[in-house]
Amino acid sequence: MSFNNLGLSKPILRAIEEQGYTTPTPIQKQAIPIVLAKKDVLAGAQTGTGKTAGFTLPLLQMLSDAPKETGKRKVKALILTPTRELAAQVADNVHAYGKYLPFKSTVIFGGVGSNPQIQTLKRGVDIIIATPGRLLDLESQGYIDFSTIEFFVLDEADRMLDMGFIHDIKKVLAKLPKKRQNLLFSATFSNEIKALADKLLNKPELIEVARRNTSSESVTQHVYPVDRERKRELLSHLISSNNWQQVLVFTRTKHGANRLTEQLGKDGITAAAIHGNKSQTARTKALAHFKAGTVRVLVATDIAARGIDIDQLPHVVNYELPNVPEDYVHRIGRTGRAGNEGDAISLVCVDEVKLLRDIEKLMKKDVQKVREPGFDVNPDIKAEPIQQKSRGRQQQRKKSAHDGQTEHNHRRPRPNKPRSSRFGSNRQGNS
Repeated sequence: MSFNNLGLSKPILRAIEEQGYTTPTPIQKQAIPIVLAKKDVLAGAQTGTGKTAGFTLPLLQMLSDAPKETGKRKVKALILTPTRELAAQVADNVHAYGKYLPFKSTVIFGGVGSNPQIQTLKRGVDIIIATPGRLLDLESQGYIDFSTIEFFVLDEADRMLDMGFIHDIKKVLAKLPKKRQNLLFSATFSNEIKALADKLLNKPELIEVARRNTSSESVTQHVYPVDRERKRELLSHLISSNNWQQVLVFTRTKHGANRLTEQLGKDGITAAAIHGNKSQTARTKALAHFKAGTVRVLVATDIAARGIDIDQLPHVVNYELPNVPEDYVHRIGRTGRAGNEGDAISLVCVDEVKLLRDIEKLMKKDVQKVREPGFDVNPDIKAEPIQQKSRGRQQQRKKSAHDGQTEHNHRRPRPNKPRSSRFGSNRQGNS
């Protein structure tokens, strides 16, 4: 099947062709006809499946099919995303695919001045792509009229809930017209997502292109047992000895991302960090250098990495395992995209054995263990609890998350009780 068979107009097909795409992905093949049939959609799709085009293409088509109106433009479509990076990515898609259409779109998020966004809204737009905090802020000031919205898209709903945006989502829903078309996209279907879908969607069509809470089968996964104090040494060794040129590395904290970036630089490996304390300009610059290959390693926290769109990213490394098992699936979904093979490495110390067990339980499979020569695990090192952030800092993060600026883990990290190493003897071969 080609895009020509999906009911899209010639201007949209021309824009798709200029982007270099000829064949729709599974999520696009399923979603586009359903959206064009004006049905609500509940879609389960992991990162890299082409889900953004799965809703932007039919949205643009439906706006094209609608009767033309005179006077100032009115907002017809609202796309809500959890982070600035993802909002910018969706906005890029809307702009690229709507290149030959007469519609105006704008992206709204915090962390930057609001005046340019306000001026754009005053001129009138058809499509708004936004993070919740700044959107509600500008709406409360009278710069956005929700009453004309006909299409509402909630993208990466699971991440929205993880970041504590549920109350903002409810506020937005309460302001929208009751008669509208709704699309909800989520990488996982938790009970919370199901409850949200029940409130948001009207007799939705279910689309699921990946098994629930599973990792992409195009990604090869390995765990490297290593002492906590030798993680950076092992990471540098793997990058250098294998000549990896483009590696996305995940840390648990912003401070850890900064520290690792500095250490890699001392090892002669060019690296940049992106996290919530970085300005939007700095984050955009770091990502551009990473994509261009002038920076070999991009060190990121979970929330900052949302929206990173690199089709051929070959390597993802979990320098530290996430506290929430679903985040592991999100992380490794950054590689193995668009039909490409990917490699996901996790450097796991004795402190993280419980986290690894939880991840394997979620995926219903064990991750293969690889023992790197020269990096034998010291069996005398005992597990230490993974430090929780203070309550005050958590509350501050929750407050800051409204602008989509900082990482906020809605579920508290669960400290591990000291225990003996699961990895056993350190002189065995691969398990």
